[in-house]
Amino acid sequence: MEKPLCIVLSGSGISAESGIPTYRGAEGLWEGYPLEEIATPTAWERNPEKVLRFYNERRQKLRQVNPNTGHRALVDLEKTHQVEIITQNIDDLHERAGSTSIIHLHGELRKAQSSANPDWKTPLGDRDIHLGDLCPKGSQLRPAVVWFGEIVQGVAKAEALVNQADVLIVVGTSLQVYPAAGLAYVAPDHARKFVVDPNLDPQNLPPEFLVYQEPASTGLPKIVKTLQN
Repeated sequence: MEKPLCIVLSGSGISAESGIPTYRGAEGLWEGYPLEEIATPTAWERNPEKVLRFYNERRQKLRQVNPNTGHRALVDLEKTHQVEIITQNIDDLHERAGSTSIIHLHGELRKAQSSANPDWKTPLGDRDIHLGDLCPKGSQLRPAVVWFGEIVQGVAKAEALVNQADVLIVVGTSLQVYPAAGLAYVAPDHARKFVVDPNLDPQNLPPEFLVYQEPASTGLPKIVKTLQN
């Protein structure tokens, strides 16, 4: 018997429980850096060394954290469902937990790409990127992440998956960053829909969403138990 298709839209809230700070902190700053200084094409053109240093630091911090109960619950869900994760996160905590199918809408921290050809990417692991690190055709390497103002690749593929969902789980996202936020509203009418986030007001969501106003680490195991019973 074919497993039901469960689409998971994950955001920074699930990773925050593992110790990764979110972008949307006080006054729009992330660890003291205005986003326009480290996460835009203009910032890269103006000060690539600063941008590289910021992402190198993030990569180093990623080594120090681990997947949490929320990540692991989604792995357990694969026993009974076909689970496709569409994440806004650039960390690899879903992979390290054991999830087998992940689309990274906003790129991957542990990869580099050519600054001239965004289709050329290479795994970094824990290594840093430095000025002078070049792709085979001689262009400077940059983080393989989608900066503000750049096109989000993979949205069409993600939307096609959500359109087929039997179950939709939205976890750890403010539903404010588009185009990713729009994916939450294209699932079929028959799909069971869940939202897990301690900060979302249920009154701001369509009534078909069952809202768990709690962290991913406690809300996701509850949803998985419900779906598997």
